[in-house]
Amino acid sequence: MFARTKRLTLRPAWPEDAAALAQAIAHDAVIRMLLRVPHPYRLADAEAFCAAPRAHDEARFVIVAHDRGAPALIGGIGISEHEGAPNLGYWLTPSAWGRGYATEAGRAVIDMARHALPLRRLDAWHFADNPASGAVLCKLGFRATGRTATRHSPARTEAAATLSYELDLVDRCEPMPIAA
Repeated sequence: MFARTKRLTLRPAWPEDAAALAQAIAHDAVIRMLLRVPHPYRLADAEAFCAAPRAHDEARFVIVAHDRGAPALIGGIGISEHEGAPNLGYWLTPSAWGRGYATEAGRAVIDMARHALPLRRLDAWHFADNPASGAVLCKLGFRATGRTATRHSPARTEAAATLSYELDLVDRCEPMPIAA
């Protein structure tokens, strides 16, 4: 699966992306907000991620910006199984923060979830000390559930509180019956 927006290309990671991926993600400010990323993040971790097999319909992408001169890998986004439900997750390298890229990429992935994947709902969460991620989720139409959980990131010394969100993907608009 691939997606193209005005400023971004979402595509699977390729082996030749490993160095750019390692450079983009290997910031403590990024990794401490993620659960499944080794810390410290090394080139070998990026190579393993880029080489990992994936299904043709798996929504797991690198985010490549093409509005900044030469195309640049700036992040990752995808839908993965987390605690028994499909979960939207994303990250951006610090130089890409505050430019609307996460919202733009999120809209593209949500569109895929609605139209190309058999999903009825998406969950998401963020660490409580990352309110910018909550703002992105709200822009994408997620609603806060009021549920919290304590999770541990490999880049944190202690587990930390997270806030949960959900997004209903089913179109609630039903057609009016046609009168005979």
